[in-house]
Amino acid sequence: MNFKKYLALGTALTLTLLAGCGSSGSGDDQIVIYSNADEEAVTAMENALDAGGYEGKYIVQTYGTSELGGKLLAEGTNLEADLVTMSTFYLQSAQEQNNMFLPLDFEVNTLEEVPDYTAPITSQEGAIILNTELMASENLPTPTCLKDLADPVYAGQVAVTDIQSSSTAWLLIQALVDAYGEDGAEETLAAIYDNCGAHIETSGSGPLKLCRAGEVAIGFGLRHQAVADKADGLPIDYVDPTEGNFSLTESVAVLDKGEDTNPLAMEMARCIIENGRAELIRTYPNPLYEGETADPANQSDYPSIFDEPLTFELFTAHQELSERAKG
Repeated sequence: MNFKKYLALGTALTLTLLAGCGSSGSGDDQIVIYSNADEEAVTAMENALDAGGYEGKYIVQTYGTSELGGKLLAEGTNLEADLVTMSTFYLQSAQEQNNMFLPLDFEVNTLEEVPDYTAPITSQEGAIILNTELMASENLPTPTCLKDLADPVYAGQVAVTDIQSSSTAWLLIQALVDAYGEDGAEETLAAIYDNCGAHIETSGSGPLKLCRAGEVAIGFGLRHQAVADKADGLPIDYVDPTEGNFSLTESVAVLDKGEDTNPLAMEMARCIIENGRAELIRTYPNPLYEGETADPANQSDYPSIFDEPLTFELFTAHQELSERAKG
């Protein structure tokens, strides 16, 4: 879900390439971590690993959600990675298809029950993003809900993300389907797409970047990114849509490579959860574990959960709905 620093489909970017292995001096023990997380989450995980004594013992490669999901489903245990952080629904589908992850050997004291091979790292919500200067100069009314974005008054001033490439768009589609049913969601989404024109972005952070640049007045994206921009003094604000702030979790999982499994992978998974959550929750304010609290000022007005389990099959169905809405 993950403001995600998603890459274009088919592209991978190595964020961290740290040679050596502490005092051992060998690169053979390096753990390969594949992740669809955005920059803030990757930084928090790296900070946790480095503080935990694993500096130089891992490589992080980031992918867009759809690309990494495709690799998980297609490659299974042949995946190069030892450790994955990924949208939880994709991990569940990959496990069902390929039985590719090990049960975690440390306690995962989450508020909600999770599969024994996953430990959530973040929960990310969607929101409407505004460029306040452009809203004022164009004399645009402030939207209060996602359906407002279908109003022709916003023609050419809206940017959203394409669910074919980024799960960020799923947060919008979940909200529309929940509020208006599939037919109503498709109709509303079609009108939103008309207002977007060419600005149906492949990257989850694309709409926010367009708002920052003043190319559009309104976007739909990850709420925590807009919160951070506003706090940094940028002309960015956000609106929690009355249809709901739906969320997606991302989790860590360890590849089961049999006798070739590197035990450092499980150690690092534990380190990310035990040492990383304190930093992660400052950016992604939804509590996930027992004893966690978040600053109420950073929490959304309409936290919502879709009334069906989030599965790859549901994701695919909503991708098809999106394609129909494009006409």
